[in-house]
Amino acid sequence: MVEDRVTIDTATILDNVDERQVEFTGEASGERYAFALRYDVLEALAGALPTDPLPLFQRHAARVQTLAADALARDPDQDVIVISENDLS
Repeated sequence: MVEDRVTIDTATILDNVDERQVEFTGEASGERYAFALRYDVLEALAGALPTDPLPLFQRHAARVQTLAADALARDPDQDVIVISENDLS
């Protein structure tokens, strides 16, 4: 069964400045997955450039959970599930 949200493991949240993404591990249907949320998604959610991405990530965590589920459903076989602006539609 496809979940409508991914549970984010808050202990795994990492700002990867070089790749311009926030990385984290999440759980869906009893399985753990690695995720990467691109900065451009945070920018779209916040309406501003992410100068400090982690607080923005925390502020929009509920939406990130559903975006992660959508990205996971689209392509579950990747080593890292990338959440991009395409997942906002």
